[in-house]
Amino acid sequence: MEEKPQIRSNTKKLGFWKWAIASVIFRLILSYFSKNLNLSSRPEVSTPLTSLRRLAEGYWLKRLSMSPYSGSMYHGSPLLLSILGPLTVKTIGGQPSHLLCSLVSVFADLISSILIRATGHSLVRAHVHNLKSLGLDKLFKDIEILPSGDIAALVYLWNPFTIVSCVGFNTSPIENLFVILSLYGASAGLIPLAAFGWVIASHLSLYPLVLIIPVIFLLGYGLDAPPRKLFVRSTQVGEERPVDHVELKSVTNKPLKTTIFSWRPVIVFFLWASIWILYVLMLCAIDMKEHGGLWEMFKRTYGFILTVKDLSPNIGVLWYFFAEVFDFFRNFFLIVFHVNILFMILPLAIRLNHRPCFLVFVYLAISSMLKSYPSVGDSALYLSLLVLFVNELAEMQFSFFLFCGYVGVSLLSPVMHNLWIWRGTGNANFYFATAIAYACFQIVLVVESVSAMLNYDRKIRKLCNTAKV
Repeated sequence: MEEKPQIRSNTKKLGFWKWAIASVIFRLILSYFSKNLNLSSRPEVSTPLTSLRRLAEGYWLKRLSMSPYSGSMYHGSPLLLSILGPLTVKTIGGQPSHLLCSLVSVFADLISSILIRATGHSLVRAHVHNLKSLGLDKLFKDIEILPSGDIAALVYLWNPFTIVSCVGFNTSPIENLFVILSLYGASAGLIPLAAFGWVIASHLSLYPLVLIIPVIFLLGYGLDAPPRKLFVRSTQVGEERPVDHVELKSVTNKPLKTTIFSWRPVIVFFLWASIWILYVLMLCAIDMKEHGGLWEMFKRTYGFILTVKDLSPNIGVLWYFFAEVFDFFRNFFLIVFHVNILFMILPLAIRLNHRPCFLVFVYLAISSMLKSYPSVGDSALYLSLLVLFVNELAEMQFSFFLFCGYVGVSLLSPVMHNLWIWRGTGNANFYFATAIAYACFQIVLVVESVSAMLNYDRKIRKLCNTAKV
């Protein structure tokens, strides 16, 4: 009997836990010297929505029986005040309890990496299973399937963007945790967990609302796979060959369209999401009962995000644009910038509906480019999710160029900010130039990664056609 060729999987262990513990220790050491680093005041790290200093201001107002949104300092969720507010109270020595805040951020990063690792393992298993189901064992027998879950988790833990977000005392690690929690829950079939993560992530920063589409695809179709029509096979009459959510049948050797979308988990997801939304709104209403109610919260949080009232510098492009635009055209361009995100949702969903996890990365990258108050914590999240597809994107172009671009922008941004604000030898155009370059590199990254994924699908399609011949 001939031994059937198998796809070789790279079983080399990367020592995930060893490197994870090392990253935790490294974060704690940096947190101890956080005053010298002064990252919490950097515009690339903290934004008006994620700054822990603003949260401390809101909690101080709340303790004085005032609205936490008085004074236009705090614009986050009132639930964060109840959870993180006590950690910002000063100690007897007059110093904030930075270590407690650091422990929360470090714990959030560690849990996020574990969830990314688990999601990556599921994607690798699905990737190998799909190749075998398509009968490509022989063609891929010499290819090593890299442990993308371990690699992505370590990239998230050791990414400088993730580290400075953790040490910079902001809420970005917590927001990223709930986004990853939603992705993990949907990929693992844990519908209540997926709904909880999506609701909380959307409540904290609004933009994760767009992730509802890839979450629905994950629950309805399953994990990422080549185009589903490739799984159609000519089999004998009456024979069934299920592959994940695809049921294969044929009559008189004529292949039929067999793509089946499972509506049941999607309906259950919406039921759980409704429960979590009502629960969150009820808690917020109780918390804001004496300070204007839910309408005050919506106006000061989501309204603040959509109207871009705070024009303090950040790594985005909206602050400079709306500082220069005439007030007469402000509302028009607000609509243009925000609708830009919505315009891209439907075409990408139609083209990449068979790869929902990859669609999560694309949506997060686009939101990071066009959101009102971006930070490096947003880039840390989508860059880690991109690594989950290291096997499919092996032939992606301009990788070294993009790597050098991200490094260059990361180094130039604080230099230009220093020249503008502190030394007075530059102006706002210096800093905005780095923001424009950063946006351009993100655009190139999205375009090239989507192109590489589509080329990989075309390669699979050609191999399937060759195998039939």
